[in-house]
This record gives sequence, structure tokens and C-alpha cells, in this order.
Amino acid sequence: MKEDIRLDSTSNLPLREVVFLRLRQAILQGELQPGERLMEIQLANQLGVSRTPIREAIRKLELEGLVSMKPRRGAEVASITIKDMQDVLEVRGTLEELAVELCCAKEDDSWIEELKNANKVFEAAVKSGELLIIADADVNFHDIIYKATGNRRLIQIVNNLREQIYRYRLEYIKNEEARKELIEEHEKIIGYISRKDKDGAKEAMRKHIANQEKDIAGAIKRHES
Repeated sequence: MKEDIRLDSTSNLPLREVVFLRLRQAILQGELQPGERLMEIQLANQLGVSRTPIREAIRKLELEGLVSMKPRRGAEVASITIKDMQDVLEVRGTLEELAVELCCAKEDDSWIEELKNANKVFEAAVKSGELLIIADADVNFHDIIYKATGNRRLIQIVNNLREQIYRYRLEYIKNEEARKELIEEHEKIIGYISRKDKDGAKEAMRKHIANQEKDIAGAIKRHES
């Protein structure tokens, strides 16, 4: 376990929430690796807190799929498996295709300019090379599409999957070549939505997600070998 995991002492959130967010961040950023055991006492000492908020955080992380409980081992960072990745991206792909279909049916397209600007921000983030900045810019791009649908239930379901999607998103953007392709894929999606081409937008989004699935699966296989 890395020795540099520390809490944000400036946060105004309740301590249990700060602990939860910090451990989640450590998992998503790879500070805590898949398969690594989460020892309550060790984490409590490292973060300077009691075991209670650690225990609560681990329970919440288990619900999000970021932590798994193993017999005789206890809590550990959930492994990134091809099956889990496929399950998450299968659901995400369906929701994304529905989102662009709904967007193409909208009469108001004033929001598309915001989407174009978001892709410019994403392109700048790619040039920065900072993984978290790139990931957050990608999240923002897709969030604009979700919001534009006006479908609150769709947005709610996406939010429920947000952390699991984010984990695989980070895995994908570790590939520098993939980042450049993402910019082009975003541009194609924007173009189809702008032209109200429902079938084209859905196909572009389908390829967008399929490329991520293929690349992440390859990375997982390399890690396992």
C-alpha cells in the first residue's frame, strides 16, 4: 500500500465522506491496485482516523463495485476483469445510443455549441497529458449529451453507474493513441447530432464504445499474462 495516501484537511465535508472520497480516488487513480487488501487498521493509521469511517467507506465502495469481499482475506480492491468491463460498457453503450437518439429528435439545438466547446476543452486536456484532466473533460462531454436529452431517468441511471464507468474510462485513456481517436470520434458524434442523423449518431456512438471495450480488453489481457 502506498505511503502517500492522505486526507484533504481543508474539506468541509463530514469526515466519513472525506475518507470515502479519498479511498475511492485512490482506487480510481491506481494508488490502490486491483487485488490489494484494504486493512482497516493500516488505513486508519495512514489517514489518521478511527476504523469506523474506514469500515463505512469500504461498505460504500463495495456497493459501487470498486471493492470486493473475499473469504479469509476480507476487503480488497476489486479486480478489473473483461467480464465486468463488458457488462458495464454494454449498459453504457445502450444508454449512450438512446441519449444521442433523443438528442437528434430535439428541435432546440442551441446546446450543440456547448458540446463543440466541450470537445475543444477535451482536446486541450489531451495535449496536457494529465489523465484525470482528460477523464474529467471526457465525462463533461458526455454529460452535456445526457443533459440535453431532458430524460431525468436516463440521467439518474447513468449517475448510478458513474464510478464504474469512470474506472474503465481511466484505463482507456492511458493509451495515448486512443486519446487522439477520441477527439475524432467526438467530432463525428457532434456532426451526426447536428444533422439530426439518428442512425449515424447511434452508429458513431456504438463504435465509440466498442473501441474502448476492445482496447481495455487488450490491456487487461496484457496485465494478466
